[in-house]
Amino acid sequence: MRRFIKNSIYSLSFCALSLLVLSASCQSANKNTSDGDWEHLFNGKDLTGWKTLAGKAPYTIEDDAIVGTMVKGTPNSFLVTEKEYGDFILELDIKLEGATTNSGIQTRSHYDANANDGKGRVYGRQVDVDPTPRAWTGGIYDEGRRQWLYPLDLNPAAKTAYKANEYNKIRIEAIGNEMKTWVNDVPSAHLVDSIDASGFIALQVHAIPDSLDGKKVYFKNIKIQTKNLRPAEFPTDVYIVNTNANGLTEEEQKAGYSLLFNGKDATGWKSARGGGFPEKGWKIENGIISVQKSDGGESTNGGDIVTEKQYKAFDLSFDFKLTPGANSGVKYFVTLNEETKGSAIGPEYQILDDELHPDAKLGKDGNRTLASLYDLITSDKNKRARKPIGEWNRGRLVVEPNNKVTYWLNGFKMLEFVRGSEEFRKLVAGSKYKDWKNFGEAEQGHILLQDHGDAVSFRSIKIKELK
Repeated sequence: MRRFIKNSIYSLSFCALSLLVLSASCQSANKNTSDGDWEHLFNGKDLTGWKTLAGKAPYTIEDDAIVGTMVKGTPNSFLVTEKEYGDFILELDIKLEGATTNSGIQTRSHYDANANDGKGRVYGRQVDVDPTPRAWTGGIYDEGRRQWLYPLDLNPAAKTAYKANEYNKIRIEAIGNEMKTWVNDVPSAHLVDSIDASGFIALQVHAIPDSLDGKKVYFKNIKIQTKNLRPAEFPTDVYIVNTNANGLTEEEQKAGYSLLFNGKDATGWKSARGGGFPEKGWKIENGIISVQKSDGGESTNGGDIVTEKQYKAFDLSFDFKLTPGANSGVKYFVTLNEETKGSAIGPEYQILDDELHPDAKLGKDGNRTLASLYDLITSDKNKRARKPIGEWNRGRLVVEPNNKVTYWLNGFKMLEFVRGSEEFRKLVAGSKYKDWKNFGEAEQGHILLQDHGDAVSFRSIKIKELK
């Protein structure tokens, strides 16, 4: 009897152990294939479902991670999913060795086998991973094509989310035309872009200088959702880059943005000289409002145009396109009380072809160049912020209720100052505006597009009033 009971207990124990092993085995297998709505893109054992493209950096398996090793003398390398994806939510953990390396996650991307003299090129939107002091992890870069779409200068609060030499959790939502990113659960970037409805996902090993040869980047816990997508909450005060001309998303409208130019007519605008909209010198066509070329003189043809409404504190964005040698500007706090023969008076976001227009060499230390506070403060000279003449650039200026003003160009921060501060008044005293009482310190004013006699185009002019 004792032997029977002992054997029965042994049999039950063995069965229980077997069930536990089987359960654990099933859970492990489930982790590597699917987990509810999540599908795991890495099986933990090999690179099934992936392939390498472009550069020659090797990808191997170490413990539970895919490891890419940086190799000198090779271009950007990519481990690419064999499958393409449209709408998805992607999460993964990533760790980089070193403080001067770089990596990224490609989304809805593509491959041109003929590019780079037949060496091939991966192109498409990339979520950047950047451990350098610039701290743009979570920003959005268009690899092999348009370059930076969402530099993290647009959301400085997210710059501290990245943890050096540790695993960082990246979340990417690509749903319809919208792309949102998180770094360690911190909301980072919000892009609206209609290019690329689908494409592959890829893990990047960046090209490096020789000194970084052998550094590694680790990827693990790579999983994706493609059905029953439930977007995470994203704060409305994070700036949205919307590349769709003259459009506002529902989220932009909820955040308080409105269009200053509707893409169809001159509603909301008038001549700075008084009366209605200019009968000549300006053209509205195909969603673009353009000042026409005349003699290159300041406000000698159609003249400046201003908003009918006046503004105090605001967040203003505008796309602009220069013709070769052109000059224009966006002014604000324009009261129209000053009597001038040329352009109306107000602080200016300078719009200029720095290479061909002589104004770039005037003023002091380049303070009349593109994205400068005209004749007062020189803009940052980062060449990557400037798109070529003939292409669309995006300007942004924010005037906060405390009078702090910040300029951006294509998402790169250009300068900042405080209206009415002692430093500001000293700059005014040494400028062409020294004879204008309280220049730039009006409580409110119109926003102005300048006629400087050169052909310059504008679109996607949007504003949010700040309280």
